[in-house]
Amino acid sequence: MKEKLENIINTVIEWASHTGIKVVISLLVLLISFRIITVVTRKIEKKLINGKHKVDKTLSHTLLYALKIVLKILIVLCLVSYLGIDTSGITALVTSLGVCVGLAVNGALSNLAGGVMIIITRPFRVDDYIEAQGYEGTVEDVRITSTRIRTADNKIVYIPNGSLSAGCIVNYSEKDIRRVDLNFSIGYADDFEKAKNIIQNLCDKHDLVLKDPAPFIRVSEHGASSINITTRVWTKQVDYWTVKHDLLESVKTEFDKEGIEIPFNQLDVHVKND
Repeated sequence: MKEKLENIINTVIEWASHTGIKVVISLLVLLISFRIITVVTRKIEKKLINGKHKVDKTLSHTLLYALKIVLKILIVLCLVSYLGIDTSGITALVTSLGVCVGLAVNGALSNLAGGVMIIITRPFRVDDYIEAQGYEGTVEDVRITSTRIRTADNKIVYIPNGSLSAGCIVNYSEKDIRRVDLNFSIGYADDFEKAKNIIQNLCDKHDLVLKDPAPFIRVSEHGASSINITTRVWTKQVDYWTVKHDLLESVKTEFDKEGIEIPFNQLDVHVKND
């Protein structure tokens, strides 16, 4: 019994003095190298984006993310070889698993191909405001298999690149200016020319409404209970919501001052006594 205990202790000491030290060294190298890779790639990305020769933010972020993953995999393989583990068996196992996983994750391959297509065709960039797959928001990150967007109410949505690249994408940020479309209703008894002049004056006075292209203000429909006036003005895309809400509020205020009625549905009830 004593001899068996001594053999076990000797085996543990021998393992700790050889293999154990290698394991500790490997873990330290793994942690330090991973940290260095993360820090260096971040600095490179900042330099590429903010340097003299600026590189597109979407392209640089995606490529550096892929580079970071590849470097980490290479370090793991090197450390496995350093520990003396036979990599031929691991390679065969990884190959077999790769075939099985490849068959199981056909959708992931589609997303990978979609990510490549997005990077090449560039339908949008990081920080663009887009609408796609039933969601709309600001693009925060374009990854290999998915795109992350932040909605207006601060939700994060991950959209698979496969369906994103194959579907319709509306990019609200690609052009510098946008058109604001509004419809105002007035009663049949009101003067529509007067109403048009009020809207025109408000558009002319608004500093954020562009004068070229000129505002479009015309009667567009004789409705069931109202005359509808279509108003189309142009503004910078960053000022879209400001202009839209300003005109809605100011037109209502001026119509009230001038006695112009904005019709609304009413129900007349007649009571008949027998």
